[in-house]
Amino acid sequence: MKKVIAAINMTLDGVFDHTAIQPDEEVHQHYTDLLKDSEVILYGRITFELMKYWQTFLKDPSEEKSMNDFAIAIDQIPKIVFSNKLKDTDWDTARLATQDIEKEVLVLKESSEKDILLGSRSMINQLMKWDLIDEYQFCVHPLIAG
Repeated sequence: MKKVIAAINMTLDGVFDHTAIQPDEEVHQHYTDLLKDSEVILYGRITFELMKYWQTFLKDPSEEKSMNDFAIAIDQIPKIVFSNKLKDTDWDTARLATQDIEKEVLVLKESSEKDILLGSRSMINQLMKWDLIDEYQFCVHPLIAG
């Protein structure tokens, strides 16, 4: 059985807003490695739609290698999106969940060969209720955003 890892960026005052945080090369590399070592990442709709930003780097790479590497890793990892609003993911490596999050995670934990990532606050909050998170990785950025 593989681990469910909650990995997310936040500010000192607990803000999870991606626009408030500017990850550096080291942070991008950490998350790139984490993605490469995992089997799947789970998203809620809002965070999933924000992550589509990284698709632009596949067509128009940045001058920053760590950002390009992260874009490739996030593109390649399979993604499961939990949404009642989306009808399609518009991303070849993403699919909409076919069952509720608790059941999906329990099946993944039994069948996965690598770890399972949680990539959004909503997923973390829901899975905490059922005690299904095995590891927390909070990258706390040294700023106040709220």
